[in-house]
Amino acid sequence: MSKQKSRNTDVEMALRRALHAAGLRYRVHRRPLKKVRREADVVFGPVKVAVFVDGCFWHGCPEHATWPKRNAEFWRTKIEGNRQRDRNTDELLTSAGWLSVRVWEHEDPIEAATRVQQLVTTRRVGASKSARP
Repeated sequence: MSKQKSRNTDVEMALRRALHAAGLRYRVHRRPLKKVRREADVVFGPVKVAVFVDGCFWHGCPEHATWPKRNAEFWRTKIEGNRQRDRNTDELLTSAGWLSVRVWEHEDPIEAATRVQQLVTTRRVGASKSARP
């Protein structure tokens, strides 16, 4: 497990390249909420959008998750714990006015970047309208 990358994975880098090519600028591996010890992979601070790139195995993808036969109870507890923490993170961010976006590792990075770009753009437009007198 120590050989598993948790940052800058191929999928994450492809998503970041696509977001950058679309003209978006962002921060990487930041805590959206300083008091909560959970990092988002990509953060758009001014519009409060946090993007998480989730691995199919580690986060229990409904399409691709596999359950190991060896040490099955340990792995089920581990993966279910990850899923529960993901839900809790989403709830904490939502209650603080953030939008949490989950991207699965099997998703096409261009399609995921388009989805993120639309959400960021929508929130920027909404923020600029609410700032007007």
